Amino acid sequence: MKSSPRIVVLGSINMDLVVRCAELPIAGQTVLAESSTEFCGGKGANQAVAATAAGGSVSMIGAVGSDAFAGRLLGNLSQHNVSCDAVEQRRGQSSGLAVISVDQRGQNAIMVVSGANASVTRDDVMASKDLIERSDVILVQLEIPMDAVLAGIDIAKKAGVRVVLDPAPAPREFPSQLLAVDLLCPNESEAAVLTGQPVESVADARRAAAQLQQMGAEHVAITLGDQGTLLHRSGESHLIAAFSVNAVDTTAAGDAFAGALATRWSQTDDLYEAVRFANAAGALAASQHGAQASMADGEAIESLLQSQS
Repeated sequence: MKSSPRIVVLGSINMDLVVRCAELPIAGQTVLAESSTEFCGGKGANQAVAATAAGGSVSMIGAVGSDAFAGRLLGNLSQHNVSCDAVEQRRGQSSGLAVISVDQRGQNAIMVVSGANASVTRDDVMASKDLIERSDVILVQLEIPMDAVLAGIDIAKKAGVRVVLDPAPAPREFPSQLLAVDLLCPNESEAAVLTGQPVESVADARRAAAQLQQMGAEHVAITLGDQGTLLHRSGESHLIAAFSVNAVDTTAAGDAFAGALATRWSQTDDLYEAVRFANAAGALAASQHGAQASMADGEAIESLLQSQS
């Protein structure tokens, strides 16, 4: 097994404002919240921390602003051993901000202000071309501009570097080359948006995965919450079971899954085993509050795998 694969994460860096409440408000409703807390987050940064925790050697490509959050965001990534050499700091711009409401069951609703994340350009990515070409895998999401995402995918594909895409937030319209990746890992709602078909059951997920493969993805892993993950490869689908935990905050479960998956697949070259490992990582993240603070290390993930094997 490869001990410390080189992972590049191209994506967002945010400060998360987490508001806890008994029930999520509906349109037009005001609710009294129980507490508010600030955490370092952003899908890209979360996945970078998760990939590092799982055993990867991780570099981040992205941008922060020049506000009070910027230093905290960069310092936090560095503390988690994520290289920030390719993270730009934009003068006169604010860093990304996510407002996350979490109810007593651990379910969440998220609103994101992109800030400096929206300034990441194709040129920024091209400046890190060598970094991407030297990596084992690039992990990308969709909280930065599409041109930057496509540039990263293009560089990696030409260099023979694996591409893992977490298509969140899922776009209703997108260029066909976006899905031409080695591994696409949406959740149910994202798979539904990408295919234009509802994904409300395992059978729906099987159909969606086959369609997404026809749309360009080599492999597809659709996360289905407590039902597990539907892995579609080589024309066959496998439902890989979820792990039983006491979920208190699902905010970063998907990011924990993606980061751990990228690292483990690079380590073992066994996608089925990597998805199972990632399921465990996502479950452990859901059992803790916060985003990056909830990312489990490889030892904790292995312990859960063994306890529920």
